[in-house]
Amino acid sequence: MELKGKRVLITGGGTGIGRGVALALAAEGCRVAIAGRREEKLHEAASSWDGEPAILFHTADVADRESVQTLSAWVSEKLGGVDILVNSAGVNVKRRTMAELDPADWNKIVGVTASGAFHCMQAVLPQMRERKDGLIINIISTAGKRASLLGGVAYSAGKFAMSALGTTVGLEEAKNGIRITNLYPGEVNTPLLDSRPVASSDEQKARMLQPEDVAAAVVMIAQLPPRANVAEILIKPTVQEYA
Repeated sequence: MELKGKRVLITGGGTGIGRGVALALAAEGCRVAIAGRREEKLHEAASSWDGEPAILFHTADVADRESVQTLSAWVSEKLGGVDILVNSAGVNVKRRTMAELDPADWNKIVGVTASGAFHCMQAVLPQMRERKDGLIINIISTAGKRASLLGGVAYSAGKFAMSALGTTVGLEEAKNGIRITNLYPGEVNTPLLDSRPVASSDEQKARMLQPEDVAAAVVMIAQLPPRANVAEILIKPTVQEYA
């Protein structure tokens, strides 16, 4: 399917996978808007694309419903609506075990991953229903398929919730022509690695997926015709165990 002119909103678009997806879809001719909490990162990401149309950006905290409503109104003004939503916002902390986890960090992680996806999906679904068309891609994690000690208690729980959210909404909205994809990446070399309890070496990072690898999967999904829906897809580094 031709992607030129498609209106795209990407959360967590300032860094990592979100940034990679933004650049890949912009290269396909999409009208891309990115959102995140840090304006300087959004500006850097948008400025790294020198093609047309320009990547737009707006600060937003997806865990905050009012912030998402403000973002939705801005996107409607700038793009006239959203054809493709990519939920890529994510966060983690160093102290991840049940014994160490701060309840405030639990709220932050689950708020961004699960509640954030909910707020954003709820914001764009009405106009997708009206058009009888739309695509939502949830960037989850293999930790949302297999609970992970590496990801930790809150991250795994939040990603499982995000997975169930996407699956259920996909079942509800298929009759409205809306496609939902849950995308489960394995280890990816992104700034989220900085919050790991033990730092990853440069050698380890080189063996991981890179943001552009996940972005290529997103482009493939988006290029399928409206009759075809990839309900879920898992992509991992070749050397990463998954069973």
